[in-house]
Amino acid sequence: QVFLFESGGGSVQAGGSLRLSCETSGYAQKMYWLAWLRQAPGQERVGVAGLYQYRGRPDLYYADSMKGRFTISRDHAKGTMYLDMTNLEPEDSGVYYCAHRGSCNPTVWSIGSLYKDWGHGTQVTVSS
Repeated sequence: QVFLFESGGGSVQAGGSLRLSCETSGYAQKMYWLAWLRQAPGQERVGVAGLYQYRGRPDLYYADSMKGRFTISRDHAKGTMYLDMTNLEPEDSGVYYCAHRGSCNPTVWSIGSLYKDWGHGTQVTVSS
């Protein structure tokens, strides 16, 4: 059974930074996705950053509005995935989820409904 547990959310002012962590365990596929998805009020969960593990070094993906501001990484030995968020904007606010799924076409990586396993989420609030 896949286990995902997020931490590190909070409230910051615009321009600030946060680091989210996701403890992961229980997945055994050789090819899989781990991703961070955000859900704003009244909206669907959408990927902000993802990593696709199918070879030695995972491929990293970002939503366009996050490129240059967000960095996804993983400490494989600790089984922990991170999302470093800098220069935060009020539009970045929402509940951030850590999610896992098996292999899929990278063109659809950001679609939340395609992920199978989820953490409980952590709230990020950015004030102007």
